[in-house]
Amino acid sequence: MAVSAFATYRRLLGYAARYRLWAMAGVFGMVFDAAVAAVFTAMIRPMLDDLFISRNAVAIFWMPFIIVGLFIVRGAATYLADYGLARIGRDVVETLRGEVFSRYLVLPAPHFDREASGQMISRLTYTVEQVAQASTNAVKVVILDSLTVIGLLGVMLYQSAALTLMLFVMAPLIAAVAWIVGRRYRRISGKIQHSVGSVTGIVDEAVSGQREVKVYLGQAAERARFAEVNERNRSLNLKIASTNALSTSIVQIVAACALALVIFFATRPAMLQTMSPGTFMSLITAMLMMLPSLKRLTTVQAMMQRGVAAAEDLFRVIDTPGESDSGHFQVARCRGEIELREVTLRYPGQTSPALDGINLHCPPGTVTALVGRSGSGKSTLASLVPRFYEPDSGSILLDGVPLAAWRLDSLRGQIAWVGQQIVLFNDTIARNIAYGALGGASRAAIEEAAQAANAMEFIGRLPEGLDSPAGEGGALLSGGQRQRIAIARALLKNAPLLILDEATSALDTESERLIQDALKRLLRDRTVLVIAHRLSTIEHADQIVVLDGGRIVERGTHHELLARDGHYAALHRVQFGDDEKPAADPT
Repeated sequence: MAVSAFATYRRLLGYAARYRLWAMAGVFGMVFDAAVAAVFTAMIRPMLDDLFISRNAVAIFWMPFIIVGLFIVRGAATYLADYGLARIGRDVVETLRGEVFSRYLVLPAPHFDREASGQMISRLTYTVEQVAQASTNAVKVVILDSLTVIGLLGVMLYQSAALTLMLFVMAPLIAAVAWIVGRRYRRISGKIQHSVGSVTGIVDEAVSGQREVKVYLGQAAERARFAEVNERNRSLNLKIASTNALSTSIVQIVAACALALVIFFATRPAMLQTMSPGTFMSLITAMLMMLPSLKRLTTVQAMMQRGVAAAEDLFRVIDTPGESDSGHFQVARCRGEIELREVTLRYPGQTSPALDGINLHCPPGTVTALVGRSGSGKSTLASLVPRFYEPDSGSILLDGVPLAAWRLDSLRGQIAWVGQQIVLFNDTIARNIAYGALGGASRAAIEEAAQAANAMEFIGRLPEGLDSPAGEGGALLSGGQRQRIAIARALLKNAPLLILDEATSALDTESERLIQDALKRLLRDRTVLVIAHRLSTIEHADQIVVLDGGRIVERGTHHELLARDGHYAALHRVQFGDDEKPAADPT
């Protein structure tokens, strides 16, 4: 359901309204700013008539002090208005950034599958800044310039009501310009936000994939991709600039015509007899001072529409439901019995299900290996246990309790996960091992986990040991080192459920042997799901489940499946040949 621009802007102003004291200070400053402008314009008549025509001695003495005093007041008022509104704007940006980022942390996994990371990053960097204009800059223009126009109109009506009324011929034309410009701005602003997201996304891909770009000589292709979105962004911003310039020119032409009309009638003989030079100059000065305010008021709707388009995007994310967490069941440590009953899952836009009628029982303390060709559903099945995805039908139980009945934090507190794509944070190695809820772990426990994961072998050679930086995404470590850090993190958690997605794939032979020895000791009394590509790593699993096309086609032990001479035996022959026997493995 589409939300009106007015409703969006009202909601946005609700964020600004949280800072009422600064808002009141800003409005107070703008009132005095506009009042001083009007008073100064009104004083032009006595300045000319009393100083230069009648040469009033009192006026000559006091006028310089009055002018200095007025502009001291205006300077203070301008500072108060500008700082007050800037404070509100930055506070609103900080609040919205925090709310959007917090929402990112609880959005379900399918959302991240659908939206590019560049768009999500751009929303926090570029889009929120557009909101600052709508919540503060536009409000300043509306209030200050409206008050200024009202004050100057009051001065003009006081000096000559007849001539002032002629200015109202501008009103319909200026209103039409503001309406047309506002509509065009809102239409273009949404496209600009998307183009900025595209720019951010391409830069992110090129930087993170710089090795692939270099090795596969993709520089020209990346330049072409970037040039296309960069040109689109330039073109859209030029459209905004063109619209703004055209509206300003039209307002100036209309105002010039009105000014010419005022001068024409003011110089008629009948008018000259009743109007002093000071009155005429006060009138003309007020009109000339009004023009910048009128120009800004014609473009303020465009500024507001740009902010509204940005706010709509932010509110759409903020209003997106997070992961479902309606369960109440929780325990300190589960037994680890996993059961899937007729589980089916289909990804959006896919014709065939990723999982189709899966029935699987994993007794507590056993190792279940999931094998099969790429795309057979192994990772999807494992992702259902921590509820990264929800099945379309069927049920998944942990210790006989449906996963939906568990509190999400309690459920995930039972699980340790080590995947192929290792995620490390730009922090020390120790803090990467003791990440999140593990932050309270002792130094000895961290070191013990690192030792068990065979990570101290390289950590000990680093200048700062466990306090050495891992770099962004673990860039300062090798692939095998990053994987051992991730394994150490899982070992430190000591969870009753352990999910390993080919967790030893990046290790050299010696490190892999040591890791497998550690896992053999630590897998006791745990329920383990192993997603295996190399069959040598799962020969001693309690049960091996073979998936194909989202369905379980075989299950049994390594020897039972080889004897059956089915899918598993075929995979085994592909990896080892008919005569070669794989090395035994403790997992």
